[in-house]
Amino acid sequence: MRIMVAGICIVVVLLGLAQPVAAGSIPAADVLELALEGFRRIVAEGEIANGSLLTIIDYRQASLERRLFVYDPGQGVVLRASLVAHGRNSGQNLATCFGNEPDSRMSSLGFFVTGETYVGRHGYSLRLRGLEPGFNDKAMERFIVIHGADYVSDEFGERYGRLGRSWGCPALPVESARGIIDLIKGGTCLFVYGDDPEYLEDSAYIGRTAR
Repeated sequence: MRIMVAGICIVVVLLGLAQPVAAGSIPAADVLELALEGFRRIVAEGEIANGSLLTIIDYRQASLERRLFVYDPGQGVVLRASLVAHGRNSGQNLATCFGNEPDSRMSSLGFFVTGETYVGRHGYSLRLRGLEPGFNDKAMERFIVIHGADYVSDEFGERYGRLGRSWGCPALPVESARGIIDLIKGGTCLFVYGDDPEYLEDSAYIGRTAR
């Protein structure tokens, strides 16, 4: 299926556990533009080892929406659209507060690079390295990783009116976490966006202060 977003033709492809195309299965036009702006700068600066994929999380959307998108910028293809949790202290159904400090239990905004996988307390997980000082550069210190969680599911949302929340990790549905992790591991770019004017003002990669 081909969909136009802000003049960019996006092809939505169903792979493996990807969900059927529906409203909300593509990133919002303004977030996609910001993500691509920063992604191109990061690639040009050699900050990432693998420029083939760009994962976008739009925390302006409610937790019950599919708000994580794995995007192929070369082909204009959305490979996956998934539920994703936010941090416990970032909000209830909507994430409205963000942080970078240890023990904040908040989600962090900005651009990350995916690292290696490992098996830990939450099972198969993916390490993340934050690229933006003051916004997400303490991600490794905070053990912010992508992992599966049983509180990230449509069934949980129907019962409680929102997804469960993490301690800051972008947690995924258990049944699809491994497939998404294996798709984006090894030095690809992750962009996490939320409604935070300070981030837009001071980001290292987008907006007026981009280096």
